[in-house]
Amino acid sequence: MMKEKLARFAKSLWNPMDPWLFYAMLAIYVMSLFLLYSADGQSFDQLANKTLHTVLAFILLWLIARTPPRKFALIGVPMYALGVLMLIGVHFFGVTVNGSTRWLDVGITRIQPSEIMKIALPMTVAWYFQRYAGRLRWYHYLVALVMVLIPGALILKQPDLGTAVLIMASGLFVVFFAGLPWKIIFAALIGLIAALPLIWNYGMHDYQKTRVLTLLDPTKDPLGAGYHIIQSMIAIGSGGIWGKGWLHGTQTHLDYIPESTTDFIFAVFGEEFGLIGNLLLLAVYLVILGRGLVIAAQARSTYSRLLAGALTLTFFCYAFVNMGMVSGILPVVGVPLPMVSYGGTATLSVMMILAILMGIARESRKPQAETAKPAAPTDESFAPLPTSSRWREWRE
Repeated sequence: MMKEKLARFAKSLWNPMDPWLFYAMLAIYVMSLFLLYSADGQSFDQLANKTLHTVLAFILLWLIARTPPRKFALIGVPMYALGVLMLIGVHFFGVTVNGSTRWLDVGITRIQPSEIMKIALPMTVAWYFQRYAGRLRWYHYLVALVMVLIPGALILKQPDLGTAVLIMASGLFVVFFAGLPWKIIFAALIGLIAALPLIWNYGMHDYQKTRVLTLLDPTKDPLGAGYHIIQSMIAIGSGGIWGKGWLHGTQTHLDYIPESTTDFIFAVFGEEFGLIGNLLLLAVYLVILGRGLVIAAQARSTYSRLLAGALTLTFFCYAFVNMGMVSGILPVVGVPLPMVSYGGTATLSVMMILAILMGIARESRKPQAETAKPAAPTDESFAPLPTSSRWREWRE
């Protein structure tokens, strides 16, 4: 009897979890523990904090994964409004660190509102398109773009170009999956390319221009703007195929790698575990990407499809941008490596992305009759709807 109760209890705990996402997440977390211990000079301080952040985020993940996706839609707009208000608050009352004002001090801790927008923006834009699914007009896409640009502009003022671009991308992914015509996409790309001289001359700060020029030739200022890229590339290159071995990274332990526990932790990984380790980490990220897109394709409602697709690509973009930045193929921006870099807010936002994907997957596993029941009047706009045009294109 006791065994049966324990089995039922264990099953209830495991029920909201998606095996692919859970084991991929667990694998990355284990890797991060070894990396943080090495990158932090074999100290347990950040390791203990990272574990605490992860445990708290995991509890939140379990709760969110049990939540029906339609409930995500109901909290998306309030989260978006709160995030915008907090970003405005950063402008007036924010804490400045290293020349950037990105945090709000709330007494017991500091909050980075841009991390909230990682989740809130795609949730809100997906909610908006769900409401008009099947009767979209050109002006609906225009309204969605305005919703994307508002937080993007506020984050740009901090200034934080990298985070602003990635957060705006999370909203634009929803617009793409909602069926934005290809001719408009190509026209926008051509317009963006044509506007690059104006963006360069009038839309970028001097330090941002320096980062781009440094990417092209970091040796022009090896002890200044090019220092980060040069040292990270030396670390990754010196790791070779198999790496120097855990705790044997010379660039790491002689403190040549800047921000080794946060933005540049991938350089530590490359030096100590080599190309094989890098490919293994990339493979785990690709598992999450593939599983996320499968969850999106199998989702029961338009809202779930749009949200799952956008969050999956957002997650992978953060990983790709960080790896590209550290490897010297993208400009240096303040983007952490998902689930690996040290940071409580970043860990929480990534866990929320995975939790929402698990919640959508859990809904898809339920019998069709259970999810097809008529929704309550307040939730009727979130009932299952036909596949959006973008997903139809992919399936055909």
